[in-house]
Amino acid sequence: MTQQTKTLRDSAAMRWTALLLLALAMFCSYIFMDILSPIKDLMQDTRGWDSRAFGTMQGAEVFLNVWAFFLIFAGIILDKMGVRFTALLSAAVMLVGAVIKWYAVGESFMGTGLEAWFNTHLNWGPLFGIEWLDILPFYDGMPASAKLAASGFMIFGCGCEMAGITVSRGIVKWFKGREMALAMGSEMALARLGVATCMIFSPYFARLGGSVSVSRSVAFGVVLMCIALIMTVVYFFMDKKLDSQTGEAEEKDDPFKISDLGRILTDSGFWIVALLCVLYYSAIFPFQKYAVNMLQCNLSLTTPDASSFWASEYVTYAQYIIMLLVAGAGFASNFQKEKARRYGLLCLSIVALIAYCYMGFMRQTAESIFAVFPLLAVLITPILGSYLDHHGKAVSMLMLGSLLLIGCHLTFAFVLPMFKSSAVGGIIIAYATILVLGASFSLVPASLWPSVPKLVDAKIIGSAYALIFWIQNIGLWLFPTLIGKVLDATNPEGTSATELDYTAPLVMLASLGVAALLLGLLLKAVDKRKGLGLEEPNIKS
Repeated sequence: MTQQTKTLRDSAAMRWTALLLLALAMFCSYIFMDILSPIKDLMQDTRGWDSRAFGTMQGAEVFLNVWAFFLIFAGIILDKMGVRFTALLSAAVMLVGAVIKWYAVGESFMGTGLEAWFNTHLNWGPLFGIEWLDILPFYDGMPASAKLAASGFMIFGCGCEMAGITVSRGIVKWFKGREMALAMGSEMALARLGVATCMIFSPYFARLGGSVSVSRSVAFGVVLMCIALIMTVVYFFMDKKLDSQTGEAEEKDDPFKISDLGRILTDSGFWIVALLCVLYYSAIFPFQKYAVNMLQCNLSLTTPDASSFWASEYVTYAQYIIMLLVAGAGFASNFQKEKARRYGLLCLSIVALIAYCYMGFMRQTAESIFAVFPLLAVLITPILGSYLDHHGKAVSMLMLGSLLLIGCHLTFAFVLPMFKSSAVGGIIIAYATILVLGASFSLVPASLWPSVPKLVDAKIIGSAYALIFWIQNIGLWLFPTLIGKVLDATNPEGTSATELDYTAPLVMLASLGVAALLLGLLLKAVDKRKGLGLEEPNIKS
């Protein structure tokens, strides 16, 4: 080991390897998180899940995190036991939940005594007997498979959100004082590539061989969760080696104090950031779960001839390879010092993106169109992270992200339906809006998460992230359920899964963007008055 490289953390290769392991684990979890999203129509046709059942199951993912305060306990576990223990625990919990959900949607569950039990139990009514508060994870008449899937998804959600705060803490540990915003933005960009992977391969496995089986899609996700567990095991040993080199003890030696939470909760800057988080993410993640179905309802898509290349299984692999080329070349261009190489990779990424969009148009499937959602984010998130590291302006970026979010949801609500009769025009508008929404999404993690260490003491940063994630989870539990209820309320009973009117849910999501924009203005004023440094660069010259 050279004098310049004293620890693994001082080696750029080693700290970025640690980041890659964490990002790959989150990549797999993001795939499973939305594994049923692109096949909502198949869930209705094969399992009898209407919009309410689908939305209720999707919202159940974070139910325990919100109402059993599991995320708060996860933050305490993280502060007491450290990054590597919590990373392993979260991966194991996610795998258990994934296996339960796989069993729930499979044919082997049908006709069992367990199915009969779920049919006769967990028939909950609305909160406080108020009909509009019928938002609990189970209800009378909910299909048994959806109830068990919701139960498994709750367990998965506990592990997934625990992993989220653990990854954030791990990045702070490995990158503090270095390119932290770039690292956080890069991790989120790579992990969200899982969204595109899910959109492409979940329908592929569901329809593999010409027969429909939704359990195959979930089985694909279970395999990936096994891989995520392996990634966290490797990270465990890297992190342990780092501590042995630095002599630093894991946080378990620093006792948790309730007074620490009080220090966080009495900070106005923290609350504004937390509310920004819940508003913005509530307008994105729940939308992802319905986006493919929304496109199916607002685009005129014609299935290619069964004998053509565009209807074959090979086009799925070809499109995914091109998608990886878009993401890989675009991401790598951020790290090139030579202008010729940087712009060459950037041009390659743009050309590949155009080719990908053309293939999506020829395939005429909503899932392959929406799969472009994270691609622009993969390209520009590292750029934004690097800009924040060197120039700052985090709050300004949050406000810009909110403006783009509002415009995109209103475009989906009012402009896209006007072009339903235009096979080409509708898809062009859909692509453009989805790409802009992805860009908006990249503005938030690159600017929001690196701001948290500026608001709280390093000793309680795990609890701070846990509180933010807990507040965020309130929205992630509530809005998938609300979207499903609003869809059922604004569409006649018996409406086909591909003929729903999504105007009301989209306007509801756009209103969240308006509230986030107003909070961004407030945060900028608070930052200026208190000197929080949120608009200042992370790397001091």
